Amino acid sequence: MKILKKFHFTFDNLETQFKTAIDLGYKVLTCEEYVLNKKLTNEKKILINRVDIDFSVKKAEKIGKMFNDLGIKASFFIRLHAPEYNPFSFENYRIIKYLIDSGHEIGYHSEIIDESAIWGESAEDCLSRDIDTINRIFNIKIKGIASHGGLTGLNNLDFWKNQNASEFGLLYEAYDFFEDGLYVSDGEWTQWKCYKNGVLVEGNRKSLEEHVKDKHPLIYSLIHSDTFFDNHFYE
Repeated sequence: MKILKKFHFTFDNLETQFKTAIDLGYKVLTCEEYVLNKKLTNEKKILINRVDIDFSVKKAEKIGKMFNDLGIKASFFIRLHAPEYNPFSFENYRIIKYLIDSGHEIGYHSEIIDESAIWGESAEDCLSRDIDTINRIFNIKIKGIASHGGLTGLNNLDFWKNQNASEFGLLYEAYDFFEDGLYVSDGEWTQWKCYKNGVLVEGNRKSLEEHVKDKHPLIYSLIHSDTFFDNHFYE
């Protein structure tokens, strides 16, 4: 059977897209670097590099190695209560430590509204405990959090309507700068989507590479480790 269309979300294609960004002069920043420097930087082309680990830590290692080879860093956000993976298992702990030791930022991919509803505990207590757990086990001090969208029907981002990241010793929630420029995400699994200053650009399925070729001054890239593969999604 002849395959009519080459799969797009391969690791090779992803590497090509980031190479293109670098070749076009984009300065690639972690979320923490962007927050700390956005009022100071004179860079005209910035790419914020965020990776959410929803299901696969193993694939995150491959992306981390790719970024290392390209000489860039990313912010990787890990879950603590996912049924799909345990960040403290032997192999996943090794991978996350590898990312830390490579200079990448680790943040918390939080589900605190879900936790609160399921466990009958306050979201504030859940968040404080989760931050402390990550910091203690990995011997780091995380600076950022990114709310995860799960299957409960609840919105974990709602917690931040009346809360500030600084109240929990953090620099940012990753959607704080969602409206700063062009937000590009692989969040629909088989196609890209983008938002311009927080507003969905209907029908725009351009890839990250296509957007950097358009030379937007600020691109906020969100990819998920789970989306990418070597040959096909089911490998």
